[in-house]
Amino acid sequence: MDKLRVAILGQGRSGRDIHGYHLKEMTELYEIAAISDPLEDRRARAKEEYGCAVYADCRELFALKDKIDLIVNATPSHLHVPVALDFMKRGFNVLCEKPFAKVPEEIDEMVKVSAENDVLLAIFQQSRYAPYFLEVKRILASGALGEIIQITFENNGFQRRWDWQTVQDFNAGSLYNTGPHPVDQALNLLDYDGMPDVTCFMRSVNVYGDAEDYVKLILTAPGKPVIDLEISSCCPYPNGAITIHAKNGGLRATPQRIDYKYIVPDEAPEQKLILTPLKQADGTPAYCSEKLKWHEHFWEEPETKGGYFQSNTVDFYKMIHGVLKEGKELDITPAQIRVQIAVMAEAHRQNPLPKKVRI
Repeated sequence: MDKLRVAILGQGRSGRDIHGYHLKEMTELYEIAAISDPLEDRRARAKEEYGCAVYADCRELFALKDKIDLIVNATPSHLHVPVALDFMKRGFNVLCEKPFAKVPEEIDEMVKVSAENDVLLAIFQQSRYAPYFLEVKRILASGALGEIIQITFENNGFQRRWDWQTVQDFNAGSLYNTGPHPVDQALNLLDYDGMPDVTCFMRSVNVYGDAEDYVKLILTAPGKPVIDLEISSCCPYPNGAITIHAKNGGLRATPQRIDYKYIVPDEAPEQKLILTPLKQADGTPAYCSEKLKWHEHFWEEPETKGGYFQSNTVDFYKMIHGVLKEGKELDITPAQIRVQIAVMAEAHRQNPLPKKVRI
């Protein structure tokens, strides 16, 4: 199978620890042909780890157009858009790290340039391929839970931060840093053709920059379940789960395990509305009480090398290979992520935090 020759821009937590780590293992499909990073120690490490050419300035890669099949844009968040535009204008296919952009209009510009230059523009939203998330979708599609009323996403823990990802001018903060994954999953489950209504509350609490580290996001749309999404660095009881409330039961999912239970309405006792006070056999007051037959199930993450995070990334990159080498369609399109960024931009519009740091 033909390999894709990749250049990774940046060797930070994403460029090295995610993209580089996985791509160097996918030797049947990918070859890391070049790395760029402005820091000398990172370039030296990359040369040793990948055995490829390294560059201090990503613009030096412009001369390698015929030797690079895909640019992985893992530069700092505020550079995602300008760097992607620079490379697409020169005929490079670009895979961009999250956040894709700061506002939806920037995505419109990137899509326009992509079309004008007949190149691929993709966004690295690998959480869409998480085994537990795919299983949640399968359970919902089965209809066993009945009408879905609310879907809650919790991404909570306690953390103080003092790095660049706490500064607004770097397109940072919890919603742009962590949010792209749960918000993408939430919009995928919402399955609404349009922009949902957005209500959001943000605070900047335990960061040394000026961006938010507490987010409460509510999304609603006609005929759709309520989305209740939290990202908090102020909760000393860590929790990362999807909880679903439904007419016939419910579900709670973590990356490692899903538990769900439901009733079958035809198996439940027949009831009717009673307007007089309820009473027990001895005449004392009573609450509504019945014995329901619950169907309970669970799913556990398959034991695989690297766990769900590795399988997410591998499956994502297999999809990208199929797009570039076999002419397949993108599973995750810029149009889909445009809604995500529009939601985030509206959330920030509703919560204008004071800027304390300038870059």
